[in-house]
Amino acid sequence: MFIMKTITFNQKKTSSIALEFDELIPDEIYTWDKSDFEKYEVPIGNSRFPLTDYFDIEVEGDAESANDVKMILDGDLNRVKYIGCGMSGGDILCKGNVDLHVGAEMSGGSIIVEGNAAAHAGREMAGGYLEIQGDTKEFTGSSYIGEWRGMTGGEIVVKGNAGKQCGECLSGGTIRVYGDCDILAGIHMSKGVIEIQGDVNRWPGGQMKNGTIVIQGKLGRLLEGFVFDEVVPNPEIEGKTYEGKYIKYTGDIGLNGKGSLFINAEINRDKLGEYSESDDEYTSIREYRNL
Repeated sequence: MFIMKTITFNQKKTSSIALEFDELIPDEIYTWDKSDFEKYEVPIGNSRFPLTDYFDIEVEGDAESANDVKMILDGDLNRVKYIGCGMSGGDILCKGNVDLHVGAEMSGGSIIVEGNAAAHAGREMAGGYLEIQGDTKEFTGSSYIGEWRGMTGGEIVVKGNAGKQCGECLSGGTIRVYGDCDILAGIHMSKGVIEIQGDVNRWPGGQMKNGTIVIQGKLGRLLEGFVFDEVVPNPEIEGKTYEGKYIKYTGDIGLNGKGSLFINAEINRDKLGEYSESDDEYTSIREYRNL
């Protein structure tokens, strides 16, 4: 008989060079006791230093697998990167802002960040749940440098704003942004869903081949590779219904793309006026000009 193992990292001091936490994931440490952490040296740059120089560690309970572990990281984590990188189970709670690559390559479990995240949050994620309660910087759920496949599964929720190229090369899974999103959301995406509840600066879906982007706020500028399809009332996408009327575009036609871009018709009614009254192709859109 066992109970959930809780491992708490209480920060003692910070480092000017980022600590790398990719070895400290539930998959690797579910059997560890306090003495194991006291012996462990954490990578910092090209050297290693005792983890206990930076954190006090408390261990409670027992675990039979990674799924029985909850890690709590408490402190200023701006210089702690690779948190949860490659994890397949368990829970991680970060009580502060985090550095690069949180949740990168994770395939299961959950990570909640009670703050902001630096670039590459959820990079190449294959499963699990990642929640950023603040803002994220660029390349959320993206591929890494030199790769052409980003997130393939799981769910990322950003309760604040997301930086540029959110969902770059998205190949599966779902990204939900509650706030605004910078340029080129969903660039090169081939599958999956990106939902943006706020405004989008410009150019979502550049060179996308497939997948779906839903924008509930204001879209600044649309790429020329997207063509008007229809106005859809209450579209249902991956089991979720979006209330109201949405303008649906298909693209990016420059790559023979079949991706779908839905934008809120009420908020973006200026986009409806871009179509010629004399063009029969857009007859169906005229009735929505005065929403």
